[in-house]
Amino acid sequence: MAFVVADRVQVTVSAPGSATTITLGAAVTGFQDFAVIGNGNSTYYTIADQSGSNWEVGIGTYTSSGTTLSRDTVLSNSAGNTSRINFSSGTQNVFVTLPAEATLANSPNLDGGIPSTNYGGAQAINGGAP
Repeated sequence: MAFVVADRVQVTVSAPGSATTITLGAAVTGFQDFAVIGNGNSTYYTIADQSGSNWEVGIGTYTSSGTTLSRDTVLSNSAGNTSRINFSSGTQNVFVTLPAEATLANSPNLDGGIPSTNYGGAQAINGGAP
């Protein structure tokens, strides 16, 4: 399947623990639900306590049957490791995100400036603006 990132996708869950697969709740008012990702597709996600103390960023797979998200790979978390956080109580927000490590700013090709790359016909060379 595909890897999909979409804007303004956020739902709530209630204490999913550290389960590999979590059942997603309804979309937060003003946001889309995970159905826009598409059945069987993967995406970046964040799970965060509404209190803000615990969080997890990873790659997960959305399944429309049962409206679930599998926590396939944890990239980072509030504990400073790559294990699934145990959200044992309260309500958490789950949303699509773009992790810092997936951005151009953290590309291994950067050497203090923008690499020589063609951006839609304009070329940026070592930090120069296209």
